[in-house]
Amino acid sequence: MAEPTPETHVIDFRSAERLLDARDPRGAVKLLDSVIASHPENTAARLLRARAYFAAARLRPAEREFQHVLEREPDNAFAHFALGRTLVRSGRPEEAVRHFRLAAALDPRPDFVAAARFDEKG
Repeated sequence: MAEPTPETHVIDFRSAERLLDARDPRGAVKLLDSVIASHPENTAARLLRARAYFAAARLRPAEREFQHVLEREPDNAFAHFALGRTLVRSGRPEEAVRHFRLAAALDPRPDFVAAARFDEKG
């Protein structure tokens, strides 16, 4: 089997996006594993894999990936929002509020602001 090239990784990344859009998160994760193995600091690939894990209800790996992205991009509003959703789905809504509020502060999109629940104390 030929060694993957940068072009192969781009193709795999784009294919993984399409698989996730087609509701095949497990297929997306498979493609992204090799991309991330070769490019572990690629936050776009990690964010896509986190989304795929979330869609596959693999919440622990999704949480780890979202946290990894946020370590490198602490101002990534979507990653904060998605981590918040992951924490809620994991039964940890009180931990999620912080991430929802950071997401809304970084990007006041209506869905981020609604999730932040600024009108509540806490």
